[in-house]
Amino acid sequence: MPTVPSPTAPPAGEGAGALLRHWRTTRRLSQLDLALTTGTSARHLSCLETGRSQPSREMVLRLANALEIPLRERNALLLAAGYAPRYYETGLAAPEIAQQRSAIELILRHQEPYPAIVMDRHWNVRMGNQAAARFTRFLLGADPAESNVIRLSLHPNGLRSVTVNWEETAEDLIRHLHHQIAALPSDVGAKELLEEVLGYPGIPARWRIREVGAPATPLLTTVFRKDGVELRYFSTITTFATPRDVTLDELRIECAFPADEATAAASRELFGS
Repeated sequence: MPTVPSPTAPPAGEGAGALLRHWRTTRRLSQLDLALTTGTSARHLSCLETGRSQPSREMVLRLANALEIPLRERNALLLAAGYAPRYYETGLAAPEIAQQRSAIELILRHQEPYPAIVMDRHWNVRMGNQAAARFTRFLLGADPAESNVIRLSLHPNGLRSVTVNWEETAEDLIRHLHHQIAALPSDVGAKELLEEVLGYPGIPARWRIREVGAPATPLLTTVFRKDGVELRYFSTITTFATPRDVTLDELRIECAFPADEATAAASRELFGS
């Protein structure tokens, strides 16, 4: 059965106006820009942000849509404004999203013999194809005890020893996590995950500080090496367009593609059915 999810709790004492201001500044929009987009006035928007005016439910949803706020946080915004949450959270196995799950499974099957996984907002693996299972089993020598991508990638007992360019890829993951928290400072789960992995042995102290405006690599290739076999992959991320369910809104499907023919051949041999 679908349930109303627990929204990420807003900072203590912050109401709808403060949340609106947070999301507007996060999206780097002026009050005038947002007002023009939503068909209101900059003055009215200012009153909403300062709490001098109370937004209607329709206005909350209009602003949330213009600001591209995640569905879980739209529920939090509605609650802060005094309205009931609108968006439900459905389990992946629920019949209500059977068609969407079938679409995910189709993507995973078509990615064989290359790894593909499905992650939630905190980087936990929710689904994966056979190639992904065989890939991690090959690199680790056993099924992984950890199902969180960040932990598995950064922990000394995880993939660190078999990742040739580990520092480059690990720093990129940390950068993504920093950006995620900057966009949603009230996400306790993401903060706890970041604090945990920053405490792992061998993690540079400089990774504790978010690099604002750091140049991004156009396309990062992760290189693994085990038993004389080198595997080079780049990844794509797929998300659902216009989801109306929190679970679907937060899912990311990561597909790995071989960066060279040697990796493609090795993948067919090692991870194919």
